[in-house]
Amino acid sequence: MSEVLRRLRPAATAFPRRLAPSTLRGRLSLVALVTATLLMLVLTVAFNAVAQHRLRHQADDELRARAAAVATAVDTSGTKVRVLETSHDDLLDANVWIYSGRRLLEAPTGAGSLTRVADTLAGHGGRRCATIDVRGPLRLCSQPVPGAKSEATVVTALDLSPYRNSADTLLLGSLVLDAVMLACTYALTRLAVGRALRPVRTMTDQAAQWSAVTSEERFGSMRHPDELARLGASLDAILDRTRTLLRHERQLTGELSHELRTPLSRIIAELDWWRTRPRTADQTHATHQVIADAAESMRTICDTLLEDARNGTLTAPGTAEVLPTLRRLTEALDVPGHLTLTTDGAPPLVAGVPPNLLERIVSPLLANACRYARTSVAVRSYSAPDGVRVDITDDGPGVPPSFAGQLFEPGRRADPGDGHAGAGLGLPLARRLARSVGGAVAHDPGHAPGARFVVSLPAG
Repeated sequence: MSEVLRRLRPAATAFPRRLAPSTLRGRLSLVALVTATLLMLVLTVAFNAVAQHRLRHQADDELRARAAAVATAVDTSGTKVRVLETSHDDLLDANVWIYSGRRLLEAPTGAGSLTRVADTLAGHGGRRCATIDVRGPLRLCSQPVPGAKSEATVVTALDLSPYRNSADTLLLGSLVLDAVMLACTYALTRLAVGRALRPVRTMTDQAAQWSAVTSEERFGSMRHPDELARLGASLDAILDRTRTLLRHERQLTGELSHELRTPLSRIIAELDWWRTRPRTADQTHATHQVIADAAESMRTICDTLLEDARNGTLTAPGTAEVLPTLRRLTEALDVPGHLTLTTDGAPPLVAGVPPNLLERIVSPLLANACRYARTSVAVRSYSAPDGVRVDITDDGPGVPPSFAGQLFEPGRRADPGDGHAGAGLGLPLARRLARSVGGAVAHDPGHAPGARFVVSLPAG
């Protein structure tokens, strides 16, 4: 039994959900319809209660008016109550009872059980009324006749069927009016909600057409109600964050491909060289070692760039001796013999960054210098009051003055058709990595001929 109830419970809870409209317009219209139905129900009950009370009051007034008319034919001036003969004797025969005290003087023909009710009302004295249902609803009221010596009472009866019919007609009319009002309410609510949600549909269609990366369109630039304006501002912020994330992702992809190009080229070159002719075991071992070193360099590059992409700052602790790291870097880059390495100061210079990060910062600058130098490249490391400096100088054409302001912008090259492969990502990457550890990469515009870049790093 418990298993059956457990299986039926989800179906029972899911049933109302299936009845609920799936659209916001339908739900709001349903809420408005239910609210209007409850309000109409309360108003209808109140209106019909007031109408019935008013009709009963009118019936009582009619009975009292008839009793007052009959009282004019009752003489109470003497010791006995006398019913005077008038030209309207038929009025005394139409549901009218006249009493002297408790004694019945006049009664309508064929009154039957109504006389007993009239006797009860007259016996209690004063103004009293009662409603009975004998072959239809009837209302009886007693009215004392003023007199100095004799006490007389007139009881009159009235058929309530016309009043009941009027009450039923009012109830039916109010129900029909309620139905019409509810239908109009539902239709107008759907129309109003549809018009109110039209800007939302427009925003949805626009969002489907816009590109989060390339489009400059924004919801905040359009005129909307205050609620939708706040929603548009939130959506604009989401679009901006999405565009920033996609831009960072593309930048990371470009930087990875840029940095991995050199070790990958070494691996390909070694494999091509190894395949050209038979090699000795020592040569094969040397080729394997070069490939292993290049693969390890690729792994280090990936770890460094991915860590920077995840955290925004490189917090891995470590220090690096500048001169051995630069020497290892030049060997890995296979720089020609016109490169000179110098260092100032007797103690070994130590930078407060890991060796792999120092390589990633200096590598793009050194690669550019070797690519554009005519005869020589000079790398000089020295201490400074706020850390360690590394100068990379070449005697090439230098940086055009018109391009100096765009030098560190990703994807920018002074002359894309100069015959040198490159994506314009090396210098921006070097500066970003240096800044992530509190350093800097700057171009010296006053150096001529050639180009001079200065790397500033914290001391170890």
